[in-house]
Formats: sequence, structure tokens, C-alpha cells
Amino acid sequence: MREILATFFIIAGLIVFLFSVIGVFRFKYVLNRIHAAALGDTLGLVLIVIGVMILTLDFFAIAKLFLIILFFWLSSPIATHSIAKVEVLTNKNYEERVHEK
Repeated sequence: MREILATFFIIAGLIVFLFSVIGVFRFKYVLNRIHAAALGDTLGLVLIVIGVMILTLDFFAIAKLFLIILFFWLSSPIATHSIAKVEVLTNKNYEERVHEK
């Protein structure tokens, strides 16, 4: 039963990564691409690591995996926000891109 549940989480994480890659190539504007990549990485990694946690019986390995999730959830949004802020500040056509329909 554990293997089935772990497989479900790992496959769900891979599907999220796949949609993230499709979003990065599909979207035209850089902020949309950053958004797709950041959400896909964060959610995909968490689902895969939860699947590995279910398979692992060692408490210390589970604690390390939890710390990996915590670190990634703290660092990825901050890095994504920093990159997006630099894009907004340095792109001269930002106002035109935001207000075009």
C-alpha cells in the first residue's frame, strides 16, 4: 500500500514538472515564464519528496527530506521574486507589456 501511495506522489510530481516545462515554453512574456517555472519546481519537488518520505522508514532520513522541503519552500519564492523584480526594474517596455490587451 505504501508503494502505491508513494508512486502516486512521485508521478504527480513528475506531471507537475511536465506542465511547468510546457508553461515555460508556451508563455511569451518572461514574468509568466518565471511564474510557471517557480510554481512547477516548488510543487513538483514537494510531491516527489513526499513520495520518497513515504518509502523511507528511517526517521533521520525523513527529517532531512523535510528540511529539504523547508529550505526549498523558503528559498525558491525569494529567488523568483528577486529575478522578477530585476526584470520589472530593467525592462523598458514593461508598462507597455502590462497594459496591452
